[in-house]
Amino acid sequence: MSALDPTAPVGVLGAGTMGAGIAQVAAAAGHPVLLFDVADGAAEAGRDGIAKALERVVAKGKMAAADRDGLLDRITPCQTFEDLKPALLVVEAVLEDLDVKQKVFTDLEKLLAPEAILATNTSSIAIAAIAAALDDPSRLVGMHFFNPAPLMALVEVVSGIGTASGVADIVFDTAANWGKSPVHAKSTPGFIVNRVARPFYAEALRLLEEGAADAATIDAMLTGGGGFRMGPFALMDLIGHDVNYAVTCSVFEAFYQDPRFLPSLVQKELVDGGLLGRKSGHGFFGYGKGADNPQAATALAGPKPRKVYVEGDLGPLAPLLARIEAAGIATSRTHADGPGGLALGGLLLMLTDGRTATQRAHDESLDNLVVFDLVLDYAKASHIALAAADQADAKAAAKAAGLFQALGFEVSVIDDAPGLIVMRTVAMLANIAASAVHTGVADAASVDIAMMKGVNYPQGPLAWADAAGPGVILTVLDNLAACYGDGRYRASPWLRRRAAAGKPLLDD
Repeated sequence: MSALDPTAPVGVLGAGTMGAGIAQVAAAAGHPVLLFDVADGAAEAGRDGIAKALERVVAKGKMAAADRDGLLDRITPCQTFEDLKPALLVVEAVLEDLDVKQKVFTDLEKLLAPEAILATNTSSIAIAAIAAALDDPSRLVGMHFFNPAPLMALVEVVSGIGTASGVADIVFDTAANWGKSPVHAKSTPGFIVNRVARPFYAEALRLLEEGAADAATIDAMLTGGGGFRMGPFALMDLIGHDVNYAVTCSVFEAFYQDPRFLPSLVQKELVDGGLLGRKSGHGFFGYGKGADNPQAATALAGPKPRKVYVEGDLGPLAPLLARIEAAGIATSRTHADGPGGLALGGLLLMLTDGRTATQRAHDESLDNLVVFDLVLDYAKASHIALAAADQADAKAAAKAAGLFQALGFEVSVIDDAPGLIVMRTVAMLANIAASAVHTGVADAASVDIAMMKGVNYPQGPLAWADAAGPGVILTVLDNLAACYGDGRYRASPWLRRRAAAGKPLLDD
C-alpha cells in the first residue's frame, strides 16, 4: 500500500456540499482535516452542516456520540488560505471553472511542501488543462467523488497526461483506506461515469421523442424490467434538467459532436421553458401538492395460453421456462437450432434483436411476430415491454400479453421501436463502456465498478453484455445502426473483436 499516512493532515478547499462531504470522509478515516472556503463563515457553516448530519446518524443508533465528537474535533475550519500549509493532500472542490481552479492550484503549489499532493474534484475539466498552470504538473491528480460523498462509494482517480503514476497510486490507496471503491481513469471527457451513463438518458429521450412510449412507461420498464433504481425521466427530474442537459452538451462538444452523445430537443425544450424537474416543481413529472402523474400504460388482460412451444436456443431467456411451468402452462420443445423463441399456435414471440418487429417479420418471412424486451433477470423481473409487427394479426399483442401476464409480468405494449427499451439502453451502455476500454480510459473491471458504485446500476454494463452475449449486443447495435443510419449506434471495435473471438468482455 502507498496510501497517505492516516495521521497526515488533509486539506479541503471549498466548504459547500461536496467539500464538506469530502472533509467528513477524510476525518472519519482519522485524518486531521483543514477546511477552507473563501466566503466568510463558509468553513464554519460547512462543519456545522456535518455536525447536523451526524446528529441524525447518532439519533438512529448508527454512530456513537463519542465517535461523532471525535470526527468533528478532527475538522478545523481555516481562517486563511495559508492555514492549509501543513496539509500533505489538498482536495479542491470549488467552482467548476478552469481559470478559478488554475489560480487555486498555482497558489497551493507555492504554499505546500513539495511532496504534498494536489487533487481536484472536477467532474468535467481536463486534468492536463488545470495542471498546465503549474510548475510541476506531475503533482496534480483528479479525485472525483460522487454526491453525497459520505455515502457514495466511488472515487474516480483521474490521471492527466502529466500526472505521476505514483501520485495517482497514493490517491487510489488513500481513497481505499477511506472506505471508498476507487478506480483509475484517464482524463477524457466525462471520465468514466459521466461518459458511459449518457445513453441511459439519451435512449429514453429518443424513444419518447419518437412516440414509442410515454415517460412513465419507459421508466417502469427500466426499473421493473431493467432493475435500475430510478427510471431515466425521474432521475433527470431529480438531477435537474439544466444540470443534466449541460453535462450532455459538454460531453457532446468535447467529443467533437459525436452523434452517440447528441443532446435531446425534448430536454432542451424543458430547460428553455424553465421546467427543470423537482427544483422547479415540474419536469417530465409534476411535484408538490396536487401533482397528478400518469402511470405506466399496461396492457389489458389477455388470454392465458394452455401450451407454449419452445423453439431454438433460449440462451438468457431460459429462466422463463421455470416461470411458464410454475404458471401451470405446458411446454413442448420443437427444435433446438436457431435463435430462441416461444410459439403460441401461429404466433411467434422473440427477444428483440434491434430491428423493428415489422422489419424482422419482413426479413425472415414471419407472418405473425411479437418481439419482447430484455430484462435483468427473467426469473424475477416484474415488467416487460412488447411490440407487434405491423403484419401481425389484430389479436397478436393481446395473446402475447396474456402469456407474460400469466407469468406475473406487468406488460406494456409499445410502438414498434427498434430495440425496444431495456435492450437498446443496455446495448448502448455496453457499447460506450466498451469504447472507454478500447481507448484506454479504464480497464473493463473498473468501468463496471464505476457504474455500479457511482450511479447504482444493478449490474455493470459489460457484465450485462456478457450475460446476454457479446454477439447478441453486437447484433442489436448493428441493426440499430442500419435502422437509423446516423452513426450513433456504431459498435466499438473492441466489442466487435471480442464478439468475433467468442470471448467475454470481462475476463475471469
